[in-house]
Amino acid sequence: MTLKGYIFDYGGTLDTGGQHWARVIWKAWQHHAVPVGEQQFREAYVYAERTLGRNPIVLPSYTFKKLLDVKLRLQMEYLFMKGWWTVDKQEFTRIHLSVLEYLYGIVLQQVAHSREVLLTLRERCPLVLVSNFYGNIETVLHEMKLSGIFSHVIESAVVGVRKPDARIFQLAVDAFARSVKPSPAPEELMVVGDSLTNDIIPASSIGCQAAWLSGEGWQLVEDSQIPTGTLVITDLRQLSDS
Repeated sequence: MTLKGYIFDYGGTLDTGGQHWARVIWKAWQHHAVPVGEQQFREAYVYAERTLGRNPIVLPSYTFKKLLDVKLRLQMEYLFMKGWWTVDKQEFTRIHLSVLEYLYGIVLQQVAHSREVLLTLRERCPLVLVSNFYGNIETVLHEMKLSGIFSHVIESAVVGVRKPDARIFQLAVDAFARSVKPSPAPEELMVVGDSLTNDIIPASSIGCQAAWLSGEGWQLVEDSQIPTGTLVITDLRQLSDS
């Protein structure tokens, strides 16, 4: 069946190449020899994500670098609060900024790779973005030189629906129906994401095709969890090569 459009996830897909952000940050902490265990880090990571989800901390004007800065600070402050990591203020600041620059460099490199693939795919058919984000995704897209690539951007903080709720993918299908004639059926659209739970399973449930960008996830995945017919890829370039 000829594809008439792609629906892309952002975080973990376009910016880390399939690696869960917890994995990416944990590796950065190891690289900088931050003396905490992985389980302690996981707890700090969850604390920071929940804090950002429950409180209006992130402003629409926040760049991704600013968002990452806030996340790292929340994680590190949590470790201090729990007594799992103790350094003086000067060393805290040094490590915080060093990890931030290290991670931001990784993101810029990965997004540049993703941008090349997106531009190639856009020559074939329209692209839509669906993301669980904080209300600043448009700022981030501009920062990452991705503005104008997507015909529609559907952000959870704006539409009031979050993955894994399949309704957010239905909004993307509806967006295609308004802009592409004749309106494509869900099975003529492909959702591309790094999360089986948040992207692949809900998208498949409404009839969309799905491409799972398989990398280092938050948890181990069993083959039985992958919906039948899912395209499994390890690099977005495999989409443009197909």
